[in-house]
Order: sequence, then structure tokens, then C-alpha cells
Amino acid sequence: MVAALTDSLALSGFPPPLIRRLVIKIGSALLVDPSGAVRVDWLRTLVADIAERKAAGQQIIIVSSGAIALGARRLKLPKGGRGSLEDAQAAAATGQIALSQCWASLLDERGITAAQMLVTLDDLENRRRYLNASATLERLMQLDVVPVVNENDSVATAEIRFGDNDRLAARIGQAARADAVVLLSDVDGLYTANPHADASAMLIERIEKIDARIAAMADGGSASGMGSGGMTSKIEAARIATGAGAHLAIISGKVDAPLSHWAKGGTGSIFVAAATKRARKGWLAGRLTVRGRITVDAGAERALGKGNSLLPAGVAHVEGIFARGDVVDILTLDGRVIARGLIEYDSEAAAKIAGRRSEDIAALLGEMPRSVLVHRDHMAMV
Repeated sequence: MVAALTDSLALSGFPPPLIRRLVIKIGSALLVDPSGAVRVDWLRTLVADIAERKAAGQQIIIVSSGAIALGARRLKLPKGGRGSLEDAQAAAATGQIALSQCWASLLDERGITAAQMLVTLDDLENRRRYLNASATLERLMQLDVVPVVNENDSVATAEIRFGDNDRLAARIGQAARADAVVLLSDVDGLYTANPHADASAMLIERIEKIDARIAAMADGGSASGMGSGGMTSKIEAARIATGAGAHLAIISGKVDAPLSHWAKGGTGSIFVAAATKRARKGWLAGRLTVRGRITVDAGAERALGKGNSLLPAGVAHVEGIFARGDVVDILTLDGRVIARGLIEYDSEAAAKIAGRRSEDIAALLGEMPRSVLVHRDHMAMV
């Protein structure tokens, strides 16, 4: 089914008949000019694209950067408001009002109601709050409203923030059960090298699998100096989106009406969706934070690949401080993350039973409440 859908998509701009729900991410460099003012004329062409798609039956969610850049201008802060965490928080608090007013006004011109959602990393990493966000997005879709989502930078700290809206867009797409995510960028897709620095770089139009070769093509820099992401964050976003069963496209936002331009033959890169994971496993695989790391031997690696649970006997090493129910990464002996899951024991107990047979657990811990370290029902391969 996925293959048939992507074959029909080609580079046709994620058409409404096939893509029912679409997330569109707009970066700061596209939305705000170097002086810190909104590029209203360009944004109006994007809103016209959105209105056309909505009229054709597509549901739209917007993930919009720009609050810090707008606020920095109003507060006359140096370094675009990113000189310190305090400056960024103050700029975000000030700029978010202007940003939401701009979106609401332009969407209203087209008869579209906008809603604002501000989230932090914790809101999407905590299972209960993630489900709350998902329910809110679903209700807004039912009410024919366009949510405008941004990271709540006024309260986020370095430890609890996405840091870029590429990955936020992918996680919102996952929470909203979107069919596709479009990242509007200052480049028109993934190239074999940085096209700004290497004239021989070639565009890759379709990516079926994100492997080491694809990851090595990323450049983490933000060309404008205004945003916080780069191609690295976009590939990480693609991992999240495709793992949740959504296609992800990177296209140029440096043209007017960028969605129409792409649909009419403009270039871009599409990361093809994987087979959809169950909701809970998709949430696990898409998480950006974990509490610990469990290294397994070759036998356990093979067993996990066959869909089995992780037994203590296959564990070579335990890292981190975690409680039962926390999320941990599962790694191979050479350091590759192959799975993510909910641990059945705290870190102290896990370290004690690592490498031991299940029947030895009672003697080591005084009881054997569970025979597995991570159950297959609470584990997602990545």
C-alpha cells in the first residue's frame, strides 16, 4: 500500500486526494527578513496555497518558527535574540504575540480560523501529555481549524527543548496522525553535498531508507544564521516521520506560493514512509530523550530482530540511572541503536541481573517479578 501510494505521489506536491492531513513547517529564515520583519507578501502566497488545499479537502497543520527572530527585533537584542537563554526566552515571549497575530490575520483573510498551540519537548515525550496534544489536534481538525504550532521557547531550557522545528514538525505529524510532512527550506532538498559550498552536489529526489550514506550527506549548519536547524535536523525529522508512517518532503520555500510551485513540477526530496508502527511503538521510536542505554550481545541482537523480548542473559552492559517504566535505548556491541523500549527494572536491578539467566533473578534480587528486561510489546525497533 505504501509503495503504491508513493509511486502515485512521485513529485506531485502531496495532492489532497491522497494526503488527507498535511503538516507544513516554515523556518525563521523564510518567514522573517534579515531586519527582523515578517515577509508578509511571501507569507500571503503561502496562505493562498493553504487555502486552496483546504478547499480541496486537505487538513493542514502549520509548524511556524519566527517568534525569537521577531521578538529580538522589537527588543533590540543582539545576535538575533540567541545571545543567551534568557534573551531567547524574552524574545520568544515578545515575538510569539506578533507571530500568532500575523498568522491569524492572514488566514482570516481567506476565511480560515487559526488556533495557537505552544509545546515543549516534555509535552511530546511524556506519554500522557503527548496523548493530550494528540487529542487537541484531532478536535481542531474536526472543527476545520488550522493549528499554528511552535515550541514554547519562553519556558523551554537547553535540557527540555527541541532546538529546531524540523523535529517538532515530525513529532506533531506523528501526534496528529498526519499522512505527510513538508519542510519548507532554504534549499530544495537533500543533496549529495552542501550545494552552497559544492557546485557538483546532486539532488536526491527520493529516499527509500535512511542509512549511514544518507545521514553522511547532512550539513548541520543553518545557512541564514537565523534558524537553529540544518540538514542534519531534517534527516532526523525524516526518521521520526517515516517511522510513524508519514512521508516527509524537503522543498524550497524561497519562491512565492511554494506548495503550488512544487506541485507544478518544482524539485524536492521525498523520504518515503515506512510501514506504520502501532501508535505506542511509533511514539517510542520517535522519542528524542531516553533515560538509559542497554548494550546487548550478538545473540540478543538476533533475537530482537526476530521480534522477541529482551532477556537479561543477552545484556552486556547497563548505563544511566532510570526507574521501571522509563525509556531506554538498546544498542549493539559496536554502539548502534537498534531498539527503544520501556524498561521493566530500575537501573540498579538491571545492572545486577545483566548477563544472567532468568531463573537466577530471584536469587539475585530476592524476587522475580518479571522474566524480561524489555518486553516486545513495549519495544520499537529503530
